[in-house]
Amino acid sequence: MKLIIHGGFFSESSTSDETKKAKQEAMSSIVLASFDYLKSHSALETVVYAVSLLEDDPLFNAGIGSQIQSDGKIRMSAALMDGGSMKMSGVINIEEVKNPIKVASVLMKEDDRIVGGEGATRYAREHGFEVFSTEIPQRRAEFEAKVKANGQGTVGCVAIDAEGKIAVATSTGGKGFEIPGRISDSATVAGNYANSFCGVSLTGVGEDIVSGAVAAKIVTRVTDGFTIEEAFQKTFAELKPFDGFAGAIGIDYRGNIYHMDSHPKMVFASFDGNEVEVFE
Repeated sequence: MKLIIHGGFFSESSTSDETKKAKQEAMSSIVLASFDYLKSHSALETVVYAVSLLEDDPLFNAGIGSQIQSDGKIRMSAALMDGGSMKMSGVINIEEVKNPIKVASVLMKEDDRIVGGEGATRYAREHGFEVFSTEIPQRRAEFEAKVKANGQGTVGCVAIDAEGKIAVATSTGGKGFEIPGRISDSATVAGNYANSFCGVSLTGVGEDIVSGAVAAKIVTRVTDGFTIEEAFQKTFAELKPFDGFAGAIGIDYRGNIYHMDSHPKMVFASFDGNEVEVFE
């Protein structure tokens, strides 16, 4: 059983020592709580749990604390993938729900598993998700002052359970000030992908991640015999020609944990049952 989570890039907001310490403490707490949950739950259930905790923390740009788009509204995206069944579910540009990843989880049972816009929000209401504003004063102040964060904010989790099953979940509050209707990478196979060999979750600039098909490439390469390190290294090398901005976390079927970013500094934490590793 192993677990790794990410919380976007540290450069997306304040770079103060206070903010850094708060994020380190939050990541450590969430990764430990999620590992404890993993002891009695599947990888699929655990990644939803972990990402929901990240969505509930206003330090991170997902769920509560999501960025505001150019028309003044918050639209969020999230996805879930089960490495065993190869099923992926997700919501794109959903509005006014506390935990988009939980809506994605409910969608896993549907034939139509990736739903966007008004349809995603309507589906949430029909399945008991109450209206909930995820806006916080900091995001409104940024919007009103037209202060753009760099937009590298996403949260995610990859887990392998006691049975060796892998799952991945990713959630984002967007890059902020984007054109309404813009699609992030989080609910695509570029940003969230898993099979029985590997699971990968991404954060960074969505357009760069989609252009590089990053998560799908890494997982495919591990499936084809690359080590997880080799798969990460080769895939990130392919981002260099266009200076792609991305960070990724992953776990392979052997339990190897790996993370990498093309620009400093991705916020992450991992736990293998013995030692917590947290970004510095």
